[in-house]
Amino acid sequence: MILYLHGFRSSPQSFKARKMAEYMHSLGRAEEYVCPQLSASPLLAIQQAEQLMSAYAPEDITVIGSSLGGFYATWLAEKYGCKAILLNPAVKPPRDLEKYVGVTTAYHSDEVFEFKAEYVPQLRAYEVAAITQAERYFLLAATGDEVLDWREITAHYPAAKQIVIEGSDHGMADFVDYLDQVLLFCDAGI
Repeated sequence: MILYLHGFRSSPQSFKARKMAEYMHSLGRAEEYVCPQLSASPLLAIQQAEQLMSAYAPEDITVIGSSLGGFYATWLAEKYGCKAILLNPAVKPPRDLEKYVGVTTAYHSDEVFEFKAEYVPQLRAYEVAAITQAERYFLLAATGDEVLDWREITAHYPAAKQIVIEGSDHGMADFVDYLDQVLLFCDAGI
């Protein structure tokens, strides 16, 4: 099972989530891929992910997380011992998202999105100071990320498999170039 967790204010309609879904469908493996619409509440988002994971053994799960979803994927990988693929993951969202408290809209729709002040301490509860078993992690970080610092990201996953993409952006517009490597990591044993 591949569980894709989108980023802050994002959705299953994000570019990377759609490309991953299309890729799995083209391989006849669409039933192995799940990408839920995550709650704005970190507590509820983690509960959503855990519910979807509950029917599988950890060795049968890879969590792919983009941006804030990468932060969640890291915590889930540490708790459950599953694999995680991180796409420009947020490593300090309590610090970075505090300034976004309030009401706005989601990126892929006009739907109202509210990030409440109480969500910041919820994020702190899911911080992972240092990863264990680095072989369970695959990091893709873009040097052109306009939102997050790729150096901070790569430093947070020091012994993990890493691909640093020269240029690109936070949305990782060239993600399709890495789909084969992503799926190879998902299918490989730990």
